[in-house]
Amino acid sequence: MAPDSARHARLASAEATLAITLLALLPRLFVAVAWAREPVWDGHYYDFGAQRIAEGLGYSADRATESGVVWQPWCHYPVGYSGFLAAVYGIFGGGPHAGPIANAVVGAATAAVVHRLALRATSPERALVAGALVALLPVLVAYTPLLMTEPLAAFGVVAAPAAWLALRPRGTIVATVVAGAILGLSTLVRPQSLLCAPALALFVGVELRGAARRVRWRACAIAATLGMASCLAVVAPWTARNCRVMDGCTLVSTNGGWNLAIGASPHATGRFEALHASDGCREVTGQVQQDRCWRAAGVAWIAADPWRWISLIPKKLGHTFDHQSFAVGYLGEADPTAWPEARRAWWRTLLATTGRALLVVAALGLVARPRGLLREGGLRSQGPRVAALVLVIALGVAAAVPEGIGAWPIALALPFLALGHRHVGGAVETPAGEGLILYLGALVAGTCATHAVFFGEDRYQIVLVPALCLLGSRALSRAPG
Repeated sequence: MAPDSARHARLASAEATLAITLLALLPRLFVAVAWAREPVWDGHYYDFGAQRIAEGLGYSADRATESGVVWQPWCHYPVGYSGFLAAVYGIFGGGPHAGPIANAVVGAATAAVVHRLALRATSPERALVAGALVALLPVLVAYTPLLMTEPLAAFGVVAAPAAWLALRPRGTIVATVVAGAILGLSTLVRPQSLLCAPALALFVGVELRGAARRVRWRACAIAATLGMASCLAVVAPWTARNCRVMDGCTLVSTNGGWNLAIGASPHATGRFEALHASDGCREVTGQVQQDRCWRAAGVAWIAADPWRWISLIPKKLGHTFDHQSFAVGYLGEADPTAWPEARRAWWRTLLATTGRALLVVAALGLVARPRGLLREGGLRSQGPRVAALVLVIALGVAAAVPEGIGAWPIALALPFLALGHRHVGGAVETPAGEGLILYLGALVAGTCATHAVFFGEDRYQIVLVPALCLLGSRALSRAPG
């Protein structure tokens, strides 16, 4: 074996993946133990739901009535993360460190999966960079003590394509069904994961012929249908439970209408703002009825002033992509004495800076390094690549300028760069690698679309961060030819 081949084999080996896993696990275990406190904000409800499930009471709460305390089924928040925590609590107990340590394991597993995935889309050296980014990126490490859904959802949306690629030799049907089932579990954690199921078709229906990309639309349609059916089959028992015990049917949870109304109300700001009965839903008979009421109110507000709703989209995307402060706020709320304002400000700056830099690097991962511009025909052949590079650099500079447009336009550009990747990016020699690039672009597009419709918060970016690390590892790869 040639020296270069042996080196590549070592970097792509299971031992290299294990090293990445340990690199991710150690800092996460440290913060899981050192920073874990009583869960706050939404984490309080996820923990409460997990405790109820672990105690054998189901996803429920107790409600006081004139005749006493009665058991009440619950599904305002998605059940998946609470179910995951309940399994952990059932095995290891529900102490304050159980959930954060479980998050540490999930984070380490995510780094391992990203390393294996990146081997499909770039060189072994760059794949190692992708895994190391996931392992050590400050925002992912800092998120470990938080009892929030995003890290588990992030694992789900990268584990699905990893499972597809691993099972592909056994047949596309088996691979698509298993990957769709994983996305079904992820949908129970975060309903937006459902949008990734049709994107599994990109692994099936893409063929490469030299520099050209051909899409087999019939194969795509079949795979998208199969992936979505598998995903929904996993979700269906929970939906049936909701139809049976709630005051109406709901797919996963009863906060979709609430979230739509938050992003469309007359006093909407583009981020979370609590709604009150005075905003339109005064008479509430149950959780499903309440959600339907808020959905109707949101649709009515959009219909009454569609331009105002559309004009809020840049603010919604800005709140999602321009900064990363949620983890700092959560930790500061849980332990104010350990997180004085000076420490919070330092961490907010660090997370925001690295977050914006990652978006720029991820965009550069879809653009190849131009070369041969001075040779005959060079500028003509390299023109799209140069234009894409100039666009990314311009957006990066604009994001870095204080009080500038922010980083959200970079996120918006990522799906288009992924779609045009064959013209502006470095070579991906296999259909699997090309399908992965398109899948990650679809993941970003789905996130942007979701929060353009509803509202934005920086914690929603966390689901994309491992994917951005994978794309970023390819930054300015060499152009073919």
